[in-house]
Parts: sequence; structure tokens; C-alpha cells
Amino acid sequence: MKKLNKQEVKIADHPTRILQFGNGNFLRAFADWMVDIANEKGIFDGKIHVVQIHSKTGFDQMKGQDCLFHVLEQGMKNGEIYQKTQLVSSVSGISFPKDDYPEYLKLGENPDLRFVISNTTESGIVFDPADSNFNSLPVTFPGKLTALLHNRFEHFRGDMKKGLIIIPCELIEKNGQVLKTCILNYAELWNLPKVFSEWIESACIFCDTLVDRIVPGFPKGNIKEIQEQIGFEDELIVMAEPFHLWVIQGPEEVRREFPLDLAGLDVKFVEDLTPYRTQKVRILNGGHTAMVPWAYLKGLRTVRESVENPEIGAFLREVIFEEIIPTLDMPKAQLEKFATDVLERFANPFIVHELKSIALNSISKFKVRVLPSLLGYWVKNQYWPEKLTLAFAALLVFYKGEFEGEMLPVNDDKTVMEFFIEAWSKNSIEETVTLILSKESLWGQNLDELPGLREKLVEAIKSILG
Repeated sequence: MKKLNKQEVKIADHPTRILQFGNGNFLRAFADWMVDIANEKGIFDGKIHVVQIHSKTGFDQMKGQDCLFHVLEQGMKNGEIYQKTQLVSSVSGISFPKDDYPEYLKLGENPDLRFVISNTTESGIVFDPADSNFNSLPVTFPGKLTALLHNRFEHFRGDMKKGLIIIPCELIEKNGQVLKTCILNYAELWNLPKVFSEWIESACIFCDTLVDRIVPGFPKGNIKEIQEQIGFEDELIVMAEPFHLWVIQGPEEVRREFPLDLAGLDVKFVEDLTPYRTQKVRILNGGHTAMVPWAYLKGLRTVRESVENPEIGAFLREVIFEEIIPTLDMPKAQLEKFATDVLERFANPFIVHELKSIALNSISKFKVRVLPSLLGYWVKNQYWPEKLTLAFAALLVFYKGEFEGEMLPVNDDKTVMEFFIEAWSKNSIEETVTLILSKESLWGQNLDELPGLREKLVEAIKSILG
């Protein structure tokens, strides 16, 4: 079988215009894949240089394959099984700053460079006051980026046209603004000239983003079969679901310079991404969290079998379409399209998503993802929604830790688990529910003060326990 490299594959040439921090499966199957498609369709003209900052995992493979790899899409699309493989050639090179810090800094001297993309995990965007010397490689990602930006600023003598558009993909709110704050903090910590901070403020654009795609990664279970199909020995092939969404909040010039949406990709440039975050949290994440305890108590163990189960599938659809969507202030057609995609994603036959993994820290998840829909429904209708209330009841039964003689995979903060042991030791379900609802530290308010909720939950719990 042929090795995957540039001797075997003819690759189009493009200037390196993007610096990417992170070389994990997600970015390769998301941003790199999108840029490749945009280049192929003539919508964009640029390649990516990858900076690998945490470890060298995959570094040698990238070098050995001349930064080429395949993305394998597998899942459901428009109600049918969908599979497609794309050779991604958008990455032009890769660096590991720990090996050569000066060479890393020189990446910022590239006159074609215009964009920075990152995904350094949720804890990657952080300011560390102990990271006090940029003469050697800073520890944090924002520190490394600050050092590179400062070198670029000096190299181009503060040219305002050499600022960069920075598009982080880390899963934190206001990721662009948080990253910008970290960079300005490092500039102050390192006593860098005030004109540099002014250049960061005026010449650089920091975008807040929302990203969404499930990327299981290397398909080791059937890799030989896949490699035979593509005709190459690819050690970096990455499997992803067909669904993808990239919401980028920034000025109009970001869309003009990075028009991935014109390549047929689901990339949205918006003035405010808050509604899209709410849509994802309430429908996708909220659907997961509402379904899991009830499905588990019914004997199901994976997302797919839960969605395909007649009772649980109908329960989930009613939760989303009849009880969550009516509480959201967005166009109904958009919400229903997103919800339909979510159900299709949940039914992906190529992904095994266990309920017990989603059940981790379910109380805090319920507070953020489901409770706002439950309360919003009450405010709008002045009565409690049947299915969301049942989901709440199932959650409380799940946190009992035992059901019909079986131990349940409850996994949460120690204090939360100890509280539920105490709550379920009460003499009656009424006492248990009263104690749980009145625990403001769990819910952010005293839910026992809401009219009729306690009685509704007690009734639902009694029906579950039989």
C-alpha cells in the first residue's frame, strides 16, 4: 500500500495565511477540513501552519505524511446513512516550539499571515502570573501567542496592516475576549511598550466563536478496510460526523476575508452568537441531559438505542419540539431544523455514546441545560411541562443511586453525592423532594417556592418507583 506523502499526491500551492495552535483530531476534522474545501472551491487561498504546544503526539506522523491526512465523515444525513472521505492538504507545515523557540517566533514574521485559530482545551486560555519571562518559551498558550505577536509587532515596526484575526475554538464563553484579556495581561506583566498593547487593541481582531462537531478520531476498529478504500497508509485519518457548525462573532471584514460560508459550509458570521449558544445548550445538550436518566432507568445504555426506542424516542422528540423550542426566542423554523439535525446526530450508527458518560455531573448540567427550559415553560404557560418534569423526576431517582436492585452509575462532586444520600434517607418522598428543591446551592434558587412543582415531582417519582 502507498505511503501518504507529497510524492504520491499532487497538491495545489497556496500561501500560508493561518497559524493554528493545536493539532488534535477536532481541529484537523473541523477547521483544517473546512479550509481545504474552501481552497478546493476557490473561495479561499491559504494554508495552515500548525503549532503543536502540549506534546509531540502525532508530530512525527504529520512530518512523515507531509502534513496530509484524510477526514472520514460517517453518520446520518437527510435521513440516510452518509459516508465521505476527503484528503486534506491545507496544512503546509508543523512546529513544536519547545524544540526551537526562536524559530517559532519567526512564524510571526510571515507577511502573508492573517489568521490565528486555536483549540488548546477549555483550560488552555489562561493567564499565569508566574509566566513572567518571555525570553524563554512561555508556559501557557496565551503567553506563547503574546510572545509571537510582540515579535511580529517589532518585525513590522507596528504596521497596523499586519494585525491578525484571531479565531479561538476553545469551549468557553467569550473565548476571543478572554484570550485578548490574557494577552493584554501578559503585555503588562512583561512590561512591553504601551504601543504594543494599543496595536493589539486596534490592529488585531478577536472573535468569539461557537463550534460543534462530534469527532471520535482515529477509526482503529476498521482502519485496514478504510485504508484499502482510500489506497493509502494513512496513520492520521480522523473520523467525524457529517454535521458541523462554526459560529463566528466579529466585524464584517472577518467574513470578507474568511468566507467559508460561500464554500457551502455551515459557517455563520454573526453580530451576537448568544442565541446560537442558547440553541445548542438547550436543544442538543439539554436533550441529552433530559433523556439520559429516564432512558437509563428504562434499561437502555447508549444514545442511539435510546433514540431508536419507541418510548424514549417519542419522549425525547416531545421534550425538544413541544417543551424546549417554545421557550426559545429564535425563528421556529431554524430551531426545528437544528433539532431535526440533533436527533439525526443522536442516531449515528457509527458512534457508540454511552449514557453513563453523559451522566457525569448531571446536577450541574441539568441546572444549566434543562432547568431554564422547565422554568421558561412555566412562566409562559403557568403549568409544568409533562416530559421535562418527568425528566427532572427521573434525575432525582437516578441520584438515589439504586433502582430495582441495580446500582446506578452516579458520578458527581462528593458533596453533591453526600447530599443526595442524606435526602433519600428521609422518611417520605415528599420530605426528600422538599429538601432537594430547597437546596439553593444546587439550582441557584429555592425551587420549593415555585407553586405546584414539588407536588408534580412527587407524583412523577412515585410513578417511577411503583
